[in-house]
Amino acid sequence: MAQRRKFLKIAGAASIVGLAGCSGGGDGSDGGDGSDGGDGMDGSDGSDGSDGSDGSDGGDSQMSFGGDGKVDFGISPSVPQEDLEVQYSPLLDHVGSYLKENYEVPDGLSVEGNVGSNYSAIIQSLGQGTTDVAETGPFAAALGVKTGNAEIILQRFGYGGWTYKSIIATPNDSDITELSDLSGKTVAFSDRLSTSGALYPLYSMSSEGGLDIGSLPEGDGSQAEFDARFAGGHVGSYTLLEQGQVDAAAMGGFVRDTGTGPAPDAWQEVATTLHEDEGLPRAPMVVSPELSDDVKSAIQESFLEAPDSIYYGADGESDTDDDLWFSKVREASQEDYQSVIDVANELGVGTDIFDQ
Repeated sequence: MAQRRKFLKIAGAASIVGLAGCSGGGDGSDGGDGSDGGDGMDGSDGSDGSDGSDGSDGGDSQMSFGGDGKVDFGISPSVPQEDLEVQYSPLLDHVGSYLKENYEVPDGLSVEGNVGSNYSAIIQSLGQGTTDVAETGPFAAALGVKTGNAEIILQRFGYGGWTYKSIIATPNDSDITELSDLSGKTVAFSDRLSTSGALYPLYSMSSEGGLDIGSLPEGDGSQAEFDARFAGGHVGSYTLLEQGQVDAAAMGGFVRDTGTGPAPDAWQEVATTLHEDEGLPRAPMVVSPELSDDVKSAIQESFLEAPDSIYYGADGESDTDDDLWFSKVREASQEDYQSVIDVANELGVGTDIFDQ
């Protein structure tokens, strides 16, 4: 992608807009592996000019964010899109204010949130320099590091811990009682690059259920002994189960245990947990490798030094419906996600997954 995408701004300096796949169609494919997307850039700091600036009059000392005078923040489709505007606006506003108050940045710097169509779109846009910083899943981030498309800088704390759960659920009236019973059934997964909604469930179905998963999560699933459907999100996976379109559904445990999807009591009226994996490292934040080291550090600091109020949503009050799902961050690197990388290696997942 030679030029940065143009996005429709919804409101204010910090806004939420849509980020589609880089070249794919409605099936969530994005084309290419995105690993060489930054080779055509003129400056190693992600600028579009040989002098390291973004075309403004700030000179060489001025920070550059992808060459367009704004910080593009990628948001993965992990929660309903209609909630993202009110949830993320204070966070985006803070990042912009922090950078302007503490660093030499382009005049009128803004921070714009872009909702990704899937994890692959987010990771590839980071590698291409069209996204500067993003929140994403552990598996997607690990592959982003592996392919040179992303660098992990932070881990998020949410729902009371630095780790979380992956679950596979069935309808309450199902006769499926163990993983091996999923043979010949239709199973929903949230996203090919989802840790809790695809990677761990597939690993458990293979290692504990003895099921042939074919080339999933990379391939089309034609060789698997069950029919795989990718819903595009955790709540979407649950919705397919609720509507009776699938026999089982894989998703993050937060869909069951919090109000992210259905209320916990509503969940119990619909679904039963068939299998659960614990101890998954909570989702990271990543930056584009096209950014200079000082810009990466500045973005990291903007989160580490942020007030708690950035997690409270647009109403500025804690414990209300527009709160973000996470409530603080800490420094992190690839080492913190080695367990996820190990599972991906066990399944033989490589960069071809970006072609799906």
